[in-house]
Amino acid sequence: MVPAMPPVVHLRNAVALTGRFPALAGVDLAVEPGTVVVLEGANGAGKTSLLRVCAGLLPVTSGSVTVLGCDLRSDRAAVRRRVGMLGHAAALYDDLTVVENVRFAVRAAGGDPHGVDAVLERLGLAGRLRRTAVGRLSAGQRRRVDLAALVARRPELWLLDEPHASLDVAGRELVDTVVRDAAAAGATVLVASHELQTVVPLADQVVTLAGGRVVDRWSPARPSPAPDPAVAVGTPAGGAERADDAAPTGGAGPAVTAARRTERGEAGAHVA
Repeated sequence: MVPAMPPVVHLRNAVALTGRFPALAGVDLAVEPGTVVVLEGANGAGKTSLLRVCAGLLPVTSGSVTVLGCDLRSDRAAVRRRVGMLGHAAALYDDLTVVENVRFAVRAAGGDPHGVDAVLERLGLAGRLRRTAVGRLSAGQRRRVDLAALVARRPELWLLDEPHASLDVAGRELVDTVVRDAAAAGATVLVASHELQTVVPLADQVVTLAGGRVVDRWSPARPSPAPDPAVAVGTPAGGAERADDAAPTGGAGPAVTAARRTERGEAGAHVA
C-alpha cells in the first residue's frame, strides 16, 4: 500500500478579508498532490481570493492554512518561490522584451534561466516575438508570455485564474496541454474558471464555492496522461536533474500519484 501523502493545500475554517469584507468565510479544503482541482462559482464566490491565499498574497485572519507543508499564518512568504500564479492581470514589464520578462521571472524565483528558450518555442513565442517588447503585444500574446514565465519557473503548485482568458483556440489548447503535462509530472494545479465546459476535462475534482465557502465537490472521470519530460516539477528551467525532482516536497511523482488514485478510486480535493 502506498503511504498517504499530506495535502499540498490544506485549509481549515479559513477566513480572509478584503477590507472588511470576508472574501473567505470559513473554507475547509484539502488538495491532494499531483491533482488538478477546478474552482467554480459565481463572481464574488471566493475563487480568486482562495488562490491568493494559497500564493501567500492574502492573509488569513482566522483558521489555518498550510501550503506545501508551510504554515502561511506565520510566514506567507515561505512558499512564494515554490508556487506560481497566473492572475487576471499579466505580471509583466512592458519595456522588457518577451525573453527578458521570462528570464527575470525565473531568476526572481531562484531558478536558472538556461531553459527559457525551449519554453518560448513551445508556447509559440520564439523568432521575432522573442525580442519584442511586451508593451507592443496583443492581449493573447501577453497571456502566453505570462504562461511562459510560469512554465519556465516549474513551480510545485500552479494557481491559475481564468487561464484561457484572451486566448484563441490554439492558445486554449496549449494551456490544456501544459496543465495536463504539469500534473503528470507531479505538480498540483488549482484552476479558477467560469468556463466549466473548457476546464472540467482537465480536472480530477471540481470544487464549488459560494459566499466564501466550499458548498460542493464532484469528481469527473479523466484519464491520467503520460508525463512530458519538458515539464519537470521542482527544478527551475535549466537546473540539474535529479532522481527526486519528479517528486518534490509536498508533491508526488507520476507513479506515486497513479498508485494513490488507484487505491482511492478518485483523486483531488475534499472537504477537510
